[in-house]
Amino acid sequence: MSDPAAGPATQAGSVPPTTLAWRLHGAGMDAFGRNGEPEELPLAQPGPREVLARVDALGLCFSDTKLIGLGAEHPRVYGRDLSADPVIPGHEVSLTIAAAGSEVRDRFRVGDRYIVQADAIFRGEARAYGYALPGGMTQYSVIGERIIDGDEGCYLIPVRTHIGYAEAALTEPWACVEASYRIKPRGGLKPAGTTLFLALSDATCGEYALSRGMDSQSAPATVVVANVGGAFMAWLRDRTKELESDLIEADAANADAVAALREQHAADGFDDIIVLGSSDPELIEAAAGLLAIGGVMNVVSRQPLPRPLRIDVGRIHYDDTDYVGGAGPDIAESYGVRDSELGDGPAWFIGAGGPMGQMHVQRAVERAAGPQVIVATDVDDERLSALEAKVGVSAAEHGKRLIVLNPNNLPAADFDGELRRAAPDRFSDIIVLAPVPALIEQAAAHLAAGGSLNIFAGLARGTTATLDLSEVCLRKVRWVGSSGSRIADLEYTLRATEAGKLSPNSSVAAIGDMRSVRDGLQAVKAGGFPGKVVIFPHIQGVPLTPLGDLRDRLPEVYAKLGPGETWTREAETELLRLKLPRRAEGGAR
Repeated sequence: MSDPAAGPATQAGSVPPTTLAWRLHGAGMDAFGRNGEPEELPLAQPGPREVLARVDALGLCFSDTKLIGLGAEHPRVYGRDLSADPVIPGHEVSLTIAAAGSEVRDRFRVGDRYIVQADAIFRGEARAYGYALPGGMTQYSVIGERIIDGDEGCYLIPVRTHIGYAEAALTEPWACVEASYRIKPRGGLKPAGTTLFLALSDATCGEYALSRGMDSQSAPATVVVANVGGAFMAWLRDRTKELESDLIEADAANADAVAALREQHAADGFDDIIVLGSSDPELIEAAAGLLAIGGVMNVVSRQPLPRPLRIDVGRIHYDDTDYVGGAGPDIAESYGVRDSELGDGPAWFIGAGGPMGQMHVQRAVERAAGPQVIVATDVDDERLSALEAKVGVSAAEHGKRLIVLNPNNLPAADFDGELRRAAPDRFSDIIVLAPVPALIEQAAAHLAAGGSLNIFAGLARGTTATLDLSEVCLRKVRWVGSSGSRIADLEYTLRATEAGKLSPNSSVAAIGDMRSVRDGLQAVKAGGFPGKVVIFPHIQGVPLTPLGDLRDRLPEVYAKLGPGETWTREAETELLRLKLPRRAEGGAR
């Protein structure tokens, strides 16, 4: 695309002396900015290993409203004195380099464009852009080593110049959507990890086997066994001795004793917990609390559990904890079941009317493979209508059946009947986009054998839902979740956008200037739009405006929208042409 924002603002020495920025000084909207307005701050210059970036577009995210609402209680800035050390939120950004420090000028040129992978790790310490690190709710920002020289590489991802600012900024939330379908199950015990074998009273320890995962290539470093006996215990003793793994034998007759195993033997939690048998749900619940980040619980039992369990679904979302199982006797057979990509069977999207829900449904509709029957449910008729208008035609063109339902408009039995008619053999995939444990419990009852329940909506760690682990053991269902994305996810999504295979612009529902950020965030929190709010920090005189209202407010821009009032690169170019302030020098924009 052409770049009306380029010019003096991106030439060395021509950046303005100040920048408008929204800073968070505490918790709540009253602590966001000053007197309901952004602050005008001196513009810092980059150090030798820093860059100065111009923020060209900013997508507002529901996560931003969580940060503002919680302030220093938010886990990503926990304990920070925001009154003395405020943060600048915003992580869905499109950036252009305005200046580069003396030691990084060979890597970053003025005018180069980037997006940001927000979750950055530097020298082993995780800090996120737009949370602990200054984010994109500003016109200009200095970006330092934590982003450009992170442990996983540079967290700035280069953008080709033909991509628009809004679609570049919205690559980040789209990458989160893509990441949720790229969850790969671990194929066995974590190599060099810590494994707990816990036998329950109905375990038949003479029968179990482990065909892989305890060999010279992939053995755990530490093996803790509790209540295990018989031939399998003898095999574990021999095998750990041969592999030089540490073996710790313990007793854990009750839930308190199980819970103590972490403090005694695995301070960071167990990477794998193998539960043999199913007779003692209290012990299984206690063991689940011992899972490390990325840990796997594998329940091996021929019999169903006596009752459903309270499962920490917040940890499935944020900590990638995984539950697998099988009837045995080979413990290894439980690992490596299906990934999280949509299957061919019916799919149900719960909370489909919100911005992220609409992205998920759009993706399902536009995939050549994947579900032929797509059920989208939401409690907001207006948002469902917007979803149907956006993807209904495309669904028909792809030969897919889109069913839109509002459960509040039907008696519960009738709603359940509609679901069963849409998926007589239950759903292969269910994606939960509303952070409500009761919806997760409801969804689990509609999952087909071998199906995947994707907990996409963020639930705080410690949030539990009552789920039947027998379904995991005996019907091979999966519960998965993900939070954010990684560099590879962002690059994958950006390349799809650049290749024309993905259209993040179709997610734009409203636009505004820097002073409309506060109104935009309140609209995001209230669910006021069926799509994303995008801020263009350098334009002026554009309050928060739904795309449809451009017809009257900015008809030249409205004329450049695509079918169905969708955002386009041409509309963006026209907006910048009209609303970027004229600069004094030479009248350049």
